[in-house]
Amino acid sequence: MSFLLRLAGWHAALGRLLDKLQPFALLAARIYVTKVFWASGWLKLTTWDSTLGLFESEYHVPLLPPHAAAVAGTFGELFFPALLLLGLFGRVGAIGTFVVNAVAVISYSNVLLAEGYEAALGNHILWGTLLTGLIVFGAGRFSVDAWLEHRSRAARL
Repeated sequence: MSFLLRLAGWHAALGRLLDKLQPFALLAARIYVTKVFWASGWLKLTTWDSTLGLFESEYHVPLLPPHAAAVAGTFGELFFPALLLLGLFGRVGAIGTFVVNAVAVISYSNVLLAEGYEAALGNHILWGTLLTGLIVFGAGRFSVDAWLEHRSRAARL
């Protein structure tokens, strides 16, 4: 039993050491996901005629007409990742980007769920998983949210 307790102590020490990396991991996740969605939103914005064509013929967004879906999708791919990158209302940014990702999968499911597109679907799953972590854990120490929380706490003292 003492060997098991010693192992548990080492495991706990390893956990404390790895916990110090959490802010860096959260920042890396925010940067990575922002880069992916920002690039997609920027492409939509700068090739607007093509974007409208895709929303009219390829992307089947439920409940929205194609033009409104194009505007909402482009806005979502630029606005929510910007919040996420800054860590300003980071959980809102993560939830918004998660919804954009989910709508993209639903709207393009005829392709993403087809045989041969497993890697493309896998990317959406990866992004959704990273976003879920950011929703649960927040933006981390290197964020405007953390700075605002620190300022708010100092103001209350």
